[in-house]
Amino acid sequence: MPAYKAPLRDFDFVLNELIEVQNIIPTLPGYEEATADVFASYLEAGAKFCENELAPINRAADEAGCAYDPATKSVTTPAGFKEAYQQFCELGFTGLDCDPEYGGQGMPKTLGFPIMEMQCSANVAWSMYPGLSHGAYSAIHAHGTPEQKATYLPKLVSGEWTGTMCLTEPHCGTDLGLLKTRAEPAGDGSYLITGTKIFISAGR
Repeated sequence: MPAYKAPLRDFDFVLNELIEVQNIIPTLPGYEEATADVFASYLEAGAKFCENELAPINRAADEAGCAYDPATKSVTTPAGFKEAYQQFCELGFTGLDCDPEYGGQGMPKTLGFPIMEMQCSANVAWSMYPGLSHGAYSAIHAHGTPEQKATYLPKLVSGEWTGTMCLTEPHCGTDLGLLKTRAEPAGDGSYLITGTKIFISAGR
């Protein structure tokens, strides 16, 4: 069975020897707790999770795929995905580099990226779920209204809610310039959406 071994030595070299992150990050406001020991602990925990939980379910999940039940109009993820996600949330990785104001741990993205890299290497299909959730978090955190932030961000940060990506249309895939779906303001704070989407990543 294929195995995954996280490249912790490579991460250590890049972070501590190449860019010398500890000479930069702890000196920035808000990142005082992002010490070398904290970095090492998170990277080791991330490696253990990816090696022991994500990698072993990768192949079987790829072969089985998600299952759609037309009776309930629901989608079930492959075996092990739900349990791995619950453990991921319990370990606190959903809010690792998110704003403490909304329940995040406030760690720098310099730490979040290696954790994400390990997830993608061990099980890229599973990694889409927290990855898209973080994308939704980032978009709302940067552009949302105070009300939207208060409503969505705490649940995205905790992992109770997840994000999705609705881009692909029947006539185009990754070429976003060809998208035809439009959201027009209705004048009452809502939007009228027209268009068609397929292959909704992490949708159900």
